[in-house]
Amino acid sequence: MKLAGSNTLRSSALVLCYSVAEYCAPVWSRSAHTSQVDMQLNSTMRFISGTLRSTPLPWLPVLFNSELPALRRKAATDKLAEKIVKHDSWPIQPNILSPPLLRLTSRKWLWLNFQPVDIKSRWRHNWKSAQVVNSHLVCDPTIRQPGFDLPRQQWSLLNRFRTDQGHCGACRRKIGDLQTLICVLVARPRRCLTLSNPAP
Repeated sequence: MKLAGSNTLRSSALVLCYSVAEYCAPVWSRSAHTSQVDMQLNSTMRFISGTLRSTPLPWLPVLFNSELPALRRKAATDKLAEKIVKHDSWPIQPNILSPPLLRLTSRKWLWLNFQPVDIKSRWRHNWKSAQVVNSHLVCDPTIRQPGFDLPRQQWSLLNRFRTDQGHCGACRRKIGDLQTLICVLVARPRRCLTLSNPAP
């Protein structure tokens, strides 16, 4: 049970998944295909937190206790820019301090947005503006939520209560579970037939 704890799984995910997903992030973070990487990270956060596929996305980083992937990439970009400014011998420094004219508006160059961002404050702002169920249960999304050290089964159950997403018919119908819809359509006529023809 200890090996399957949330803390161990989270550390493994940060080392194995996040390190690969954020490799050279300042170079490709403004690409149109970053959503493909975010999908894999969201799947990892769902596995660690024990939540379901129907859980709203703003809940995942809160329960996983890590910044949003986009904010983490922004922090990596700011860190690289700070290094470039400090090293006069690097050939890329003139492009950062005196960027060339923008010829193609579709290009999102590294030097277009060098204003540093406090990712903790941005995360808190995003959480307050997010319209998710039971958001009032979390005052500060940047801290580890109570129950993180519980056994995995209890932690998963607690998170499903927090997010109001569980293995029930109502939630499965929300995500379009075809099997649940068929069961509902088959069960209703039988129930109506039983009520209309009660046993003597």
